[in-house]
Amino acid sequence: MVLERFNGKHVLVTGGASGIGRSTALRLADEGAAVVAVDVNAEALAAVADGATGLAGSILARPGDVSTEDGVRSIVSGAVDALGSLDVVVNVAGVLSFGHSHELTLDEWNRLITINLTGTFLMCRESLPHLLASRGNIVNIASTAAHAGQPWALAYSASKGGVLAMTRELAVEYAKAGVRCNSVSPGAIDTPITASFSVPEGANPKLINRVMPLGAFGTPEGIAATIAYVASDEASHMNGADIRVDGATLS
Repeated sequence: MVLERFNGKHVLVTGGASGIGRSTALRLADEGAAVVAVDVNAEALAAVADGATGLAGSILARPGDVSTEDGVRSIVSGAVDALGSLDVVVNVAGVLSFGHSHELTLDEWNRLITINLTGTFLMCRESLPHLLASRGNIVNIASTAAHAGQPWALAYSASKGGVLAMTRELAVEYAKAGVRCNSVSPGAIDTPITASFSVPEGANPKLINRVMPLGAFGTPEGIAATIAYVASDEASHMNGADIRVDGATLS
């Protein structure tokens, strides 16, 4: 079955060079979207854009950094200049680190909060005027770490809890204006971020079960398919919702 839910739609995806962001950019382009994909990794991002050759839509690679206000303003204005408007914004860009909470430095805390939470806030804020004009929608990437205690990831968990709360607030505030805001909470997905996982020295290995699915790891393509549904007109009545995709980790 060929899906064409994004024909004529203009989409901005952050974190587009790898993992969930890469798969999302390709999935939406495959369904007809004109996508601007953003990431700090310019080389990998260019390869993603090249991978869209032959798809129904297109991917334009735009290197950018969501961790600064000027950077986000440039990302959004550049996307609007390139596309003419915005219909969908997907905030995937994020970082993760593991370690004992009592050893977490303030610099590392600030790094994760800045990229994961403040970056998502800035992207939403700068995109909203354009989404109000198009009656578009936002999909934020949260995490199962926002729903239950996840060991060794204090700053990450806090940042994703903030993303979840922010998503609900934006949904309520802008619902009558026609803008939707939803989130997707992946569990253990086979991405470069999760590949970096290691148990901190001296940690209780039994806690690993709290972050593992009951079966195999999920795939970025599976999360991208969920995002595509949430961002599409088929989900027009979905607003302020969060969808867990975690292989029954929290069930």
